[in-house]
Amino acid sequence: MQRKENTPGRESRRRYEERNKEKRKQASGNFGTMIPRELFDEINAFLKAHGLTKVKLIEEGYQVLQEKVKEENGQLNIMNRPSGQSG
Repeated sequence: MQRKENTPGRESRRRYEERNKEKRKQASGNFGTMIPRELFDEINAFLKAHGLTKVKLIEEGYQVLQEKVKEENGQLNIMNRPSGQSG
């Protein structure tokens, strides 16, 4: 793939990106995973319909999984249980 013609703006952006590359890597991450296209499309449609982001999906899913693991291991504090559940 051939690079677009250099312009002062493009050169400036490239220099900025090169200077800040490590800072961005330290500040955020990427799972870089692949999922089947059907599931990908289904998730994207759901997120769009409900005005949610992929980051929100990951954060909420992580929290739910943490709670599930705690419950399975018997480590969930009684104060954190949803009402109606007893220990």
